Amino acid sequence: MIIFCVFVSISVFAVFSFTSVTDLLAALEQDGHIKGFMAFYINKGEPYLNTAYCIMMNYWNGVVHFVLLLMIVHCMTPYRSIALVWASSMIATQIVFIPGIVIGKHAKSIYPAFWRNILFLVLPIWAAAKLYNRPRELPIIPADKVEEEQKKGPLSRPKELLLTLCLLGAMAFIVFRGFVALECALDICFTYIYQFEPYLKDNVAFSKVMMLVILFYALPMIMACVYGLNIPGCTWMLDWTLLLAGAIAQTQWAHIGASVHSRTSFTYRIPKDEWRLVMTLNVLFMAVPLLLALHVYRQPAFFMKTVPPGQANNDKKRK
Repeated sequence: MIIFCVFVSISVFAVFSFTSVTDLLAALEQDGHIKGFMAFYINKGEPYLNTAYCIMMNYWNGVVHFVLLLMIVHCMTPYRSIALVWASSMIATQIVFIPGIVIGKHAKSIYPAFWRNILFLVLPIWAAAKLYNRPRELPIIPADKVEEEQKKGPLSRPKELLLTLCLLGAMAFIVFRGFVALECALDICFTYIYQFEPYLKDNVAFSKVMMLVILFYALPMIMACVYGLNIPGCTWMLDWTLLLAGAIAQTQWAHIGASVHSRTSFTYRIPKDEWRLVMTLNVLFMAVPLLLALHVYRQPAFFMKTVPPGQANNDKKRK
């Protein structure tokens, strides 16, 4: 059984590593850096890979996902946290990529090669479920330090207070852009989509799907993180923040890159007059989950379960 599990793990790493390299080659060829590697496959297999969103997605797959896979192989035993980031990033990639193709302008260009993407959605979901059910690698923190950290009030924890405010701002940004993607008739939504982020109305549809995925999936996770950031003992924050950070980083990278890429029609790119503001908002939105995951990883005491008094006394007697 152990040999079989090792064989399956190696096979999964080999397949995903191979696809990472081919995705990188596809992106480099579409941007004109190389020639003659992927043109036939893109023309006859997946023509939608020549869109700006897919090019940026392939850069992420070819670099970030490949590095994460190498890190997982390198530290094979304590790889749970890295693998959760990889799985969430892969799921976010496919959950936007697949519906975007089906409902966008490339719906009539679906060939048999498209169906391989279903496998690349199912496997990361399966991997995430397996990883989530495995025991967490909790750091060893003295009980008195955990108790001291969890007794602090909101004003005594400025980092957590700042992160909470940032998460609330991210939630408002998510809801607003979700309304914009749904073509809300409010003047502010109309102004934003035409003067700030016209890429949201691109008929490729990846951006619209991304906004809705973030609205219906990332928003509840962020709300839960606001709760976990202020209520002590939420050990699930150690995993959920990794999942959130991986998903938001991937989707925002592809969205930001596609909205300024030369493959995107000029009318859908970020206007030069508003470029700095829009890029700042998008980069900050991308940074907040990453900073949250980093904070939880570096200062996990607040999120640990407290030791019952009786058990603590027994431990002291044994010592």
